[in-house]
Amino acid sequence: MRRSIVWFKTDLRLHDNETLIKAIAQSDEIIPVYCFDDSQFETTEFGFKKTGNFRAQFLLESIIDLDKNLRSIGSGLLIVKGKPEVEIPKIVQEYKVSKVFAKREVSYEEKQKEARVQEELFKLKCELKTFSTSTLYHAEDLPFSIKDIPDVFTNFRKKTEKDSFIRVSFEEPKELKSPDIESLKLPTLEELGLDFQPIDSRAVLPFKGGETEAIARLNHYFFETKCISEYKETRNGLVGADYSSKFSAWLALGCISPRFIHDELKKYEKQFGANDSTYWLVFELLWRDYFRFMMKKYNAKFFQQAGIQSKGIPVNKHNTSQLQEWIDGETGVDFVDANMIELKLTGFMSNRGRQNVASYLCNDLKLDWRYGAAYFEHQLIDYDVCSNWGNWAYLAGVGNDPRGNRYFNIEKQASDYDKDKKYRNLWLKS
Repeated sequence: MRRSIVWFKTDLRLHDNETLIKAIAQSDEIIPVYCFDDSQFETTEFGFKKTGNFRAQFLLESIIDLDKNLRSIGSGLLIVKGKPEVEIPKIVQEYKVSKVFAKREVSYEEKQKEARVQEELFKLKCELKTFSTSTLYHAEDLPFSIKDIPDVFTNFRKKTEKDSFIRVSFEEPKELKSPDIESLKLPTLEELGLDFQPIDSRAVLPFKGGETEAIARLNHYFFETKCISEYKETRNGLVGADYSSKFSAWLALGCISPRFIHDELKKYEKQFGANDSTYWLVFELLWRDYFRFMMKKYNAKFFQQAGIQSKGIPVNKHNTSQLQEWIDGETGVDFVDANMIELKLTGFMSNRGRQNVASYLCNDLKLDWRYGAAYFEHQLIDYDVCSNWGNWAYLAGVGNDPRGNRYFNIEKQASDYDKDKKYRNLWLKS
């Protein structure tokens, strides 16, 4: 009996999941596993819990949905809590597993964890097989090696679009053979050291986790409303559900894959026509790929104050009260405050808002940018390690921005993007 584990991490879906498809092809039985990793709920050196209330709630919803979808094809999800390098080998021994299939990691802590798991599995004569499942373009199909990827996004994009291709998505499995898996037993938010926090009713969207919700959102944004055809014009919006796709939350946990989005976009373009807006979504997915490949190239550097540029930037002595005012939306700069209050009460903020509040923290307050990145990690429903730290380093002038020191004139930004103060009035009213 060839028995394998599929270790789900940030790939909580059945569609376009190479890890799952390869495991099925090489096994007689599959045990799908999700590990609540203790380290994801610890407090970081910056004073924030890695995973906050909104992120955890979205994660729990996504896992419930994955379990439901797995059960519909004959399986289920086995839940463990602790350190993956301890918990995964326990299941390997209990079920006499010969292979563990998992998503391949690229960022520093995740890679270290992967290596520790591999080390423990090796002792049990069990193989760890990893697959790249997070990007639109597969790393192996890029027109350059990882170490030679251009540090400027435009150069990366042009050459990739010209000389590479997007692979076809994997079909969703119709059946999964598993031993009996007990009904889902999730830790409560309390057991994770967190509280339930309802999303404020002013939120752009009542985000709910899971593959089912992700696909429903895609169908809404593409086929039901055709909002995608105006995406380029509306993407800098601040109020309402449909100024942008909002796919980022589901992409972050892998409830939907970039290739699946691309496949559906091609169907949409065939039916309703392609334009700058439909292309712009692919452009944004390319940014996401880019930060993932950059993380692979530079590894731990993205988490250091000097970033990948290794240059000093003027930073004030750490000021706890200034940081707290920024978090609470009490800086006195109305556009910054409105955005920070939205983030605090909903776990989400527009792209326009993120750039402004990051510029304010780095350039006006001159605080260490990593505190901002760590707070976003804690608070954002759509936190993605590569995009978050890559974008913050970019804004702080220590990342991939060829211009360096990108300063936002916040007053001008507010009058350009919130002319009638609709957004500020929404969030600044008590």
